[in-house]
Amino acid sequence: MADNLPSEFDVIVIGTGLPESIIAAACSRTGQRVLHVDSRSYYGGNWASFSFSGLLSWLKEYQENSDIVNESPTWQEQVFENEEAIALSKKDKTIQHVEVFCYASQDLHEDIEEAGALQKNHASVTSANSTEAADSACVPTDESLSTVSCEMPAEQTLSSDPESALEVNDAEATGEKENHRDDKTYVPSTSGEETSENVPTAEDTTEQPKKNRITYSQIIKEGRRFNIDLVSKLLYSRGLLIDLLIKSNVSRYAEFKNITRILAFREGRVEQVPCSRADVFNSKQLTMVEKRMLMKFLTFCMEFEEHPDEYKAYEKITFSEYLKTQNLTPNLQYFVLHSIAMTSETASSTIDGLKATKNFLHCLGRYGNTPFLFPLYGQGELPQCFCRMCAVFGGIYCLRHSVQCLVVDKESGKCKAIIDQFGQRIISKHFLVEDSYFSENTCSRVQYRQISRAVVITDRSVLKTDSDQQISILTVPAEEPGTSAIRVIELCSSTMTCIKGTYLVHLTCTSSKTAREDLEPVVQKLFIPYTEMEIENEEVEKPRLLWALYFNMRDSSDISRNCYNDLPSNVYVCSGPDCGLGNDNAVKQAETLFQQICPNEDFCPPPPNPEDIVLDGDNLQPESSQSSAIPEANSETPKESTNLGNPEESSE
Repeated sequence: MADNLPSEFDVIVIGTGLPESIIAAACSRTGQRVLHVDSRSYYGGNWASFSFSGLLSWLKEYQENSDIVNESPTWQEQVFENEEAIALSKKDKTIQHVEVFCYASQDLHEDIEEAGALQKNHASVTSANSTEAADSACVPTDESLSTVSCEMPAEQTLSSDPESALEVNDAEATGEKENHRDDKTYVPSTSGEETSENVPTAEDTTEQPKKNRITYSQIIKEGRRFNIDLVSKLLYSRGLLIDLLIKSNVSRYAEFKNITRILAFREGRVEQVPCSRADVFNSKQLTMVEKRMLMKFLTFCMEFEEHPDEYKAYEKITFSEYLKTQNLTPNLQYFVLHSIAMTSETASSTIDGLKATKNFLHCLGRYGNTPFLFPLYGQGELPQCFCRMCAVFGGIYCLRHSVQCLVVDKESGKCKAIIDQFGQRIISKHFLVEDSYFSENTCSRVQYRQISRAVVITDRSVLKTDSDQQISILTVPAEEPGTSAIRVIELCSSTMTCIKGTYLVHLTCTSSKTAREDLEPVVQKLFIPYTEMEIENEEVEKPRLLWALYFNMRDSSDISRNCYNDLPSNVYVCSGPDCGLGNDNAVKQAETLFQQICPNEDFCPPPPNPEDIVLDGDNLQPESSQSSAIPEANSETPKESTNLGNPEESSE
C-alpha cells in the first residue's frame, strides 16, 4: 500500500501529464529510482481521455470543486525548525466555464446504465437549454475517491499490441477489430482486467429502427465505447513525439491511424484540400493552371532555405501578404494559408509560414497521404505508454495520492522531501511538479493564457463521402480581429473514440472569451441541433448535434520559471497542454528538464535486446531474469522497425 512506500527516491514526479510521464520514463530508464504520484484517480491530468460516464464524473468533480482526497492534519509536524514548507494546492483550478448541452432524444429510463461498467453509474439527462449539465453526472463513491491506489501500469492493458513497433492502421479498414478492442475502461487504478465479455458487440447495440437515430440513452449505454480527449492534438508523422516513440520503443504500447483528409471551410462550405502530389493532380476543384501553380510553389517551399533571394525581401511582412505576391490564385492562397501552413492570417511572418509549409510537406507520405497520425483510443493513451515504460524499469506509481507540501532546507535553499496525505516524509534529490499543483501563493505573478475547447457528438461527417470512416482536420479562419483560427478535428468510430453511427468532433482555439462564446458560432455554422422533426428528412444539409460540451482550459506552456515565487533550484515545473496542434512542446520540455537532472545520460534510449544481456554469475540471476523480461515484448519488433523505415526511405 501507499503508506508503506520507500522513504527515499532519486526523482519524485507529481502529475501524470505527457511531459511528466516522458521525464519519469527517461529517468527510470537510466536507473534512477522514480516515484510518480497523482492526486487524481486517472492518468494524464489534462491530457487524459474519458469514457462518456467518466467525462460526466470528471465534470461533476470540477463543478463541486471539492478536494480529491483528505489531507493529514498532522503533516505540519513533519516540518522541522530548520526547514520551511511550500504548500501545494488541494484543488485543480485549470478548468473553467463548463457548459453542457444535450440535443439527442432523451428517452432515458432509470434502469439504463453503461454496458460493462465496473460501477453502476446512473446519469440523468440535461436539457439543451441548461448550463448545469454537470449536475447530472455521477461520481464514484467517497470511499473509492479516498482509497489510495499504488500500482505499476506495466500490468495494465493499454489497448495495444505489445509486439508492434508503430502500428498505423488504415482508417477505412475497420472490419471486426473495432468490436474486439472496445473493452477498455479508463479507470487505470482498477487493474488491467479485461471485461470484453460484458461489452455488447456493435451489431447488438447500434441497430436502430430509423437511420441516424441515436438517442441519449444509447450514448449512456455504450458510453465505454467513447474515449473523449480533454486536449485535442495530432501527431506529425516526422514530429518529435513520433521520433521519441520509435527511438524508445514505447510505440509498441500504442496503435495509430492516419488522418485521411485535410479540409477547408470557405464561403460557408466545407471542401477537401489537395495536399499530396496525387491529390493535387486528381483534384476536380482546381484547374490545370492552378495545379501547376500549386505544385511549383510547394516545390519551392520544400527547398526555400536554399533560395534566400526569393523570400528575403518579404521577411518583414505576414505570410498572408507574401502569398499575394506569388503566382497563386485566391483559392490557392486560402488553401496554403489555412489548411497547409495552418498559420495565422495576421500574426505569422513569411519565415514562419514557409517553415510551417515545409514541415507539413516533409511529413507527407511517411505513413499515409496526410502528415498526421492519431492514437487509437485517444490522446490519453500516450502518457500511459510512457508510464508503462517507467514502471517496467522500476518506477513506482500511486494514483489518488496527494502531496501536502514540499520541504525546503533553509540553509541550502534546496527541496529535500515531500510530505504526502498520510503524513509520510519521502526524501528525494529532484522534484518535478505539474503547474496545476502549485498554490496561488507560488503562482501569484504568473499570467496564464486560456484554451477554448468544445467536444461535440454528431450523427454524420461535416463532409459526406462514400466512406463513413474518415478522420479529418479542418481550420476555420478567425472572423474578428484579435481572435484566432479554430481547429476542428473530426474522429470516426474506427479511432475507438465514439460509437458507430456517430462522430466525435473536437474544436480548439486560443481563448478570447469563454469557450462557448469563442466556439459556438463555428458549431452553428457546421452543425444543426438534433430534433425529432429532422429525423424524417434524410437529406439534411448539415450534420446533427447530439451532445456538446464547452470549457476553458489553462495554458501554462512557455512560462518562465522566474515567474514562480521562491522555487528551489531542484524543483522543476512541467506545464499542461498548449494550444498547438502537435506535441513538440511537451517533448522539448521533457528533454530539457531531463538533461538538467541527468546531464550526461541519453534521453529515452531503446531497451536492450534480450540477446545482448549477459548473465554474469549466480548472484545476479534474479536481477538478470528481471532484465531479460523487460524487452521480451520487443522480440518481434525488428521486422516492424524495418517496415517503419520503408515509407521514410521511399518518401525521401
